[in-house]
Amino acid sequence: MGLIHIYCGDGKGKTSAAIGLAVRAAGSGMNVLFARFLKNEFSGELKILDEVPRIRVLHLEKSYGFFQTLSEEEQKEVRKMYAELWNLISEEISKGSWDVLVIDEFMAAYRYGLIEHDEALRFLREKPDHLEVVLTGRDPDQALVELADYVSEIRKVKHPFDRGIRARKGIEY
Repeated sequence: MGLIHIYCGDGKGKTSAAIGLAVRAAGSGMNVLFARFLKNEFSGELKILDEVPRIRVLHLEKSYGFFQTLSEEEQKEVRKMYAELWNLISEEISKGSWDVLVIDEFMAAYRYGLIEHDEALRFLREKPDHLEVVLTGRDPDQALVELADYVSEIRKVKHPFDRGIRARKGIEY
């Protein structure tokens, strides 16, 4: 029986938790589909995930900055690109060969309307029974929390960014 996980909160480690579950699943013989919204393609974990048998990462052709800082034209491009990604995810899952689906930064994509809300909720309600789904991001919508079987909140107590220390390669990305 596949369940729905949400890793949320303002703390560091949501993606790391999702990647840990993906690696554990692959190591146990499960097939994992890994997709990311609103993150760049230069994160170190993607290089490693690409080498892990049984994990397929859906890569994007282009990376953008924070959605709210993009121009209208860039936001339009992002919406098109992520609509195509969502369609690819749905298509792949319909094939029935995936045991785990990880969608990193799902909450932000949902919040910004990059994933149509009714469509996302329908997808989660009607997912294949065996499919384990892992969603990450800040501030999950209440409807998503109610659908989920696991909700783990990672709370920031202290973070170097608050002191002006920028993200570091190999540590934060």
